[in-house]
This record gives sequence, C-alpha cells and structure tokens, in this order.
Amino acid sequence: MLPILVFLPIAAFIAILLRAPARFTAIAASVANLALGIWAAATWQNECWNFSLPVLEKPALNLAFGMPDGMSAVMVLLSVIVTLAAVLTTKAPAGSERLHYGSSLLISAGALGAFASTDLFFFYAFHELALIPTFIMIGLFGRGDRREAAWKITIYLGVGSIVLLAGLLWLSSLTGTLDMNKMIAAAGTIDPTAQKGIAALLLIGFGTLVSLFPFHSWAAPAYASAPAPVAMLHAGVLKKFGLYGLLRLAIPLLPVGLQAWLTPLLVLLLGNILWVGLVTISQKRLDGMLGNSSVMHMGYIFLAIAALIAMPSNPLAKPAAVLLMFAHGISIALLFGLADRIERSTGSLDFTDLGGLAKSAPSLAFLFGIGAMASIGLPGLANFAGEVLVFLSTFQNYNGTAGLNPVQITCILAIWGVVISAVYMLRAYRRVFHGPTVKATESAADLTIADRIPALLLILSLLAVGLYPNLLLNLLK
Repeated sequence: MLPILVFLPIAAFIAILLRAPARFTAIAASVANLALGIWAAATWQNECWNFSLPVLEKPALNLAFGMPDGMSAVMVLLSVIVTLAAVLTTKAPAGSERLHYGSSLLISAGALGAFASTDLFFFYAFHELALIPTFIMIGLFGRGDRREAAWKITIYLGVGSIVLLAGLLWLSSLTGTLDMNKMIAAAGTIDPTAQKGIAALLLIGFGTLVSLFPFHSWAAPAYASAPAPVAMLHAGVLKKFGLYGLLRLAIPLLPVGLQAWLTPLLVLLLGNILWVGLVTISQKRLDGMLGNSSVMHMGYIFLAIAALIAMPSNPLAKPAAVLLMFAHGISIALLFGLADRIERSTGSLDFTDLGGLAKSAPSLAFLFGIGAMASIGLPGLANFAGEVLVFLSTFQNYNGTAGLNPVQITCILAIWGVVISAVYMLRAYRRVFHGPTVKATESAADLTIADRIPALLLILSLLAVGLYPNLLLNLLK
C-alpha cells in the first residue's frame, strides 16, 4: 500500500502535465492520500505496508518501503495533512496552474518517499527529488530577491546533500548493505574511530538540511521568498528529513561517534534558539519573522536529539523529538498559509504597512492568533506538549548529588527561547492585527469559507494532539 501513497502524487502530477484539471486533480490526490495516510498511521504494524521490488542485483538495490516503527507513521501523517492544506491554499497566477499544483505534489511525493523508504539509495533520492520543484518555484514565482534566495538555497542544500551522501556511502560500505533495516541490525559493528568521522559528516549534512546553526542562513530568505505552498511543504515537512535521518540512522548506528560531538552540538543548538531567536525579534517583515522562527524552533528538536545521544536509553527523548517535529510542521504551515492570505488582502507583509487588520478581517486574526499561540507553546496545542516533553527528556538522568550535566545546563539556557518566541510573535501579532487601521488594511477582505478549510484542518490537528498527545505518542511505543 505504501507505493500507492508515494506514487499517487506523482501520478497526479503526470495527469496535470497531460492537461487534467490542475486544481481538481491535486485536491483529489491529496484527499485520497490523507485517507491513506491516516489508515497507515493507525495500522502501521500491518504487513500490508511493507513492499520491496528488486531494481539491481549487484549492488543489491531495492525499491523498498515500510514502517519500521511509529516514527515513520507520524511523519507520513504530517506529510499528508500539510500537503492537502498546501494544495487548498494554492492561488496560482493564470497560466501557471499546472506548475504550481504539480510542484506541490512532487514535493509531497519526495517527502513521503523519503519517510517511507527502507533502502538508503531511495531514502536519499526521494529527498533530492523534492528539492527540484522547491528551487524552481522560488526562482520563478517567489517574492522579493527570489533569484538570490533560490541560488542560496540551491548552493547550501546542494553542498549539504553532497556531505550527507559521503557519510551515507561510508556508512553503507562499512555495513555492506543499502538496506536500512539490515544496517541498523548491524549496529555495534562499526569501529568507534570510523563512527566519529561518519557522525561529523551526518551532523553537517543533515544539519544543513535542517538549518542547524551556523548552516542556517539559507532557510529564512528562502521561506520568505517562496510561494506559500512551497514554504508550507518545505518548512513544515521536508525540513524534517534531516531530523528523521539522525533519529533513524545516526543515533542507532553511531552512538560512540555522536557522543564525541555532543558538546559542539549543544553549542550549535543554542545558536538556533538564542542567537536566531534574537535575530527573529529584529525582523521587519512577517515572512522574514516566520522564516527565522522556523529556524529557531529546530533547536528544541536538536535538544531532544542531544538528550538521546547523551543517554541512549532515555525513554522520553525520541518521542519528544517526533512529537515536536509534527507540531512544528503543522503550526509553521498554518502561519505561512495565513501570511500569504494577509499579503493577498493587503498587498504587503511589512510591519510598517500593516495594523488594525482584525477590524476588517476578524476570522483571519482569530485563526492566525491560534497559530501564533501554538508557536509560542500555549497549553492545549501540540507545540506545548512537544516542548514540555523535550525539557523533561533532558532531566531523565538527573542526579542531585552529581549536579547538572551539559545537556541539562543547555536546557536551562534554552528555556529562555520560550520568552524570546513570545516576544517576537506577540509583537508581530499586535503590529499586524491591533491598533488603528491603515490604508492597506481598512478595506482588506476577510477569509472566505474556502480559505478557512485548510487553516481549520491544521488547527484541528494541533488541538487534537495538544489535548491528547497520546494520539501520537501511542504510535511511538
């Protein structure tokens, strides 16, 4: 069944190229995939989700899909939810409908293929597939300095992918297989000296794809320039590929190597949370603020990963990372989608051009407010559950007599990021929606029913997981 989930968006893309109605085809494929994704998450342990098709004998290469654990199921669920919201949000200029909707479908297919692949070659290849439409859409249809942003993201992610490829090939040569399940079964056979070198390559490669400080400067300009569906899919879904790769491959296969780099990782993730957080406060446009906010929140997920590296038996660290990956993906997609609607209503995302929008667009203000509160970590929404679990995971091995260890000290410093995120998000909300109306906002149109549907889909996901985190945590047992 997983091949259907992965290749249905590609089939819909081909149908659109053959002049099938672009919006109808994309929505139909996304709705079908949402149903399949929910079914997959609910029954991920069923053998019907395993698939393998031999492609080459030597070296052994298989188009293989499966769900080794619930983490894959959660990532698939995140992908199909955000895909439908992104497709529904799409407002393509006349004459470019096929490219807009087709690009969203290809990004979705790449993310689904990467999360579902159990063969290392296709795990890597599907991610690279998703990057191609991302580059094209930013370069052709982005806002602002779109060409500069497109080149920057291409260079950064291209170099990061090459470094990652070197690490994956080294890992494959030592385990003698491309089958990720067999590689993990061979954990413990890799020499500690080699582990340190491979771990460095994977941290830099995956870290660049995730926008780990200081390899992060591509992300905010790219998201600020990208069309809304591309920003929603890349920031919300595709960027989780690097985190998923660290949890799926690096941590089980390279425990000694990663522990050697634990202290530098702690310093870098604080760069994400504190340095980028302060940069976010200084932003003068809503799209730039959201882009930097997305980079900042990656630091919290890296904190859970660091807790798992420091204590591989930590029962909370991996669930915390996966839960926050899901929550962040949903909330940032919601905010980018609504920011696009603000720009279409007012013609600007510059804070100096906005104000009092809540008077003419109360529904937009209410829904954006929920997204903002989720990003801050308001109780009852999924981000709160994820962040609390991250903080708790760092203190699993706390020993009062021994004092605080480096991960726990990092956690205490990282908590200040919660204050920083509240400052920039509440300031942005006040500037956009409160105060006297200005020329751009006094006659701005409110959300239509069609505009509210994708936002409500994402908000319901945040509320469901926020009010009952076990909805996802039960999948990770």
